[in-house]
Amino acid sequence: MSMPIINTFGNIGLYVFLLSWFLVSAVCVWGRPATFVQDFQVAWSESHIKQIDQGRAIQLILDQNSGCGFASKSKYMFGRVTMKIKLIPGDSAGTVTAFYMNSDTDTVRDELDFEFLGNRSGEPYTVQTNIYAHGKGDREQRVNLWFDPSADFHSYTIMWNHHHIVFYVDDFPIRVYKNNEAKGIPYPKMQAMGVYSTLWEADNWATRGGLEKIDWSKAPFYAYYKDFDIEGCPSPGPANCASNQSNWWEGATYQALNAMEARRYRWVRLNHMIYDYCQDKPRYTVTPPECLAGI
Repeated sequence: MSMPIINTFGNIGLYVFLLSWFLVSAVCVWGRPATFVQDFQVAWSESHIKQIDQGRAIQLILDQNSGCGFASKSKYMFGRVTMKIKLIPGDSAGTVTAFYMNSDTDTVRDELDFEFLGNRSGEPYTVQTNIYAHGKGDREQRVNLWFDPSADFHSYTIMWNHHHIVFYVDDFPIRVYKNNEAKGIPYPKMQAMGVYSTLWEADNWATRGGLEKIDWSKAPFYAYYKDFDIEGCPSPGPANCASNQSNWWEGATYQALNAMEARRYRWVRLNHMIYDYCQDKPRYTVTPPECLAGI
């Protein structure tokens, strides 16, 4: 039978336990499914974002009048961000549902992107990832999802630490970008990033390079979000948080893919990747250095 904390530790032990808990809690944001208003605010077109289930979920709306977007109230340095998303069903060609982190700076922007590219009914949904480091982007990869992401919610995660950036779909890594600063390759680690999402019209490029346009007779288009989970160092916050190697996301377990994740990553790349900028010779006659360093 377990004993009360005060009997186990005594008064001094209880004090130390509570103080330690408080200090750890102050260093980082603990992950927990939050309501929308706890961590986020509407960035544009408030009339097109509806809160559901007392704010535990939201609906994003795109119609001929407007798309919409929301943003986190804080920026973060390193950590993990997860959202559960249910994408637009049916004919969603020309639409883009985006979930990303962004430093909100122009010339030296850092950004980590999920962009879900709409499709014609019956075609696979494509997710495009992109990475900006120190203002340099154009690092697109595209993967066809192996399930219908409009039928139910699925988890989409960005893991960002000093060792690598990993994009996950559920528990499957679909992209890894390693920290190769030692080889002169930029890596985002100097700027905090906010968490954003948008639903918008992009039929000049989103589906088959812009060949498939939005069918506005199918509007309005809806995407749904829930289980907003941010674990990271808020900025501004404790000065030593971002460099604290005891943060769980910096631990040995998260410095590289484990064996199961590595197998899943290879499976995704072999069976579902449809575009990799590293292999685009007409676009890059000289292979980008991070491709040679291993991504």
